[in-house]
Amino acid sequence: MLTFLPGPVRGALSLFLFTVNTIFWIFPLLLCHFLKLALPVDGWRRFWSSFQNGIGWAWISFNNGTLSLTNPVRWDIQGVEGLARDQWYLVIANHRSWVDILVLQRVFNGKIPFLKFFLKKELFWVPFLGLAWWALDYPFLARSATASKDLEAIQKVAEKFKIVPVSVMNFVEGTRFTPEKHEKQRSPYTNLLKPKTGGMTFLISSMSEEIHSVLDVTIAYPQGVPTLWGFLCGRAEEIRVRVKTIPVGEEQVGDYWKDKAFRRRFTTWQKELWAEKDRELGELLE
Repeated sequence: MLTFLPGPVRGALSLFLFTVNTIFWIFPLLLCHFLKLALPVDGWRRFWSSFQNGIGWAWISFNNGTLSLTNPVRWDIQGVEGLARDQWYLVIANHRSWVDILVLQRVFNGKIPFLKFFLKKELFWVPFLGLAWWALDYPFLARSATASKDLEAIQKVAEKFKIVPVSVMNFVEGTRFTPEKHEKQRSPYTNLLKPKTGGMTFLISSMSEEIHSVLDVTIAYPQGVPTLWGFLCGRAEEIRVRVKTIPVGEEQVGDYWKDKAFRRRFTTWQKELWAEKDRELGELLE
């Protein structure tokens, strides 16, 4: 481990290695993507989607190795036993920092199917990363003025995700937690923003035959929430992660917009889930 180097040097080295690794994998990712699009046959698309996800696994594995080499953070992870790479999962988590994405990739890479995030369409233009995300079928969504258009976009994404096992990541709060947002929302939770429900339940219902488990992830930074640069420089001493596997049942599957009884049932379930997460997060932060 290169802990003898000054923090900024380790941060710069990590960014450099991340960039080189991303550029290296962009070309095979793009080639696989265009081959997959060339012939709209299920078996053909399934083969190249699996191959692409394998490349994604190698990409993230190298990044995780870089962090292990340059970053002395202590990892306290519980709840990842018994997960499988041949199952579909919906992964939900609290959202505090851009570091959360690196944490989730560190926790789940190789344990569940390749993790894919919903991204703002503007992120497509991020150098190198945007192309890599696009080739890996990360969903780019525009923030529509109407919920119906957002849900229509999610439904199209769900059809793509049925081809091969995949883990779909959703930050249910919709944005990163800050004290200002917490106060503006008048959130009833101490450490969380209010959860957004529609997109989550629509995705589960659209993939009810594939998604049988929700992975509820709680991420805590006991020494304070690090910035991405601060994390790469080694300023996060410890990260605590707790994962709960929740079977998908009647509380999670239904028509959220038309079935009032289901909407009440789902909302009650999510509020209870969020209250428990808030309590657990408070304990992890102490």
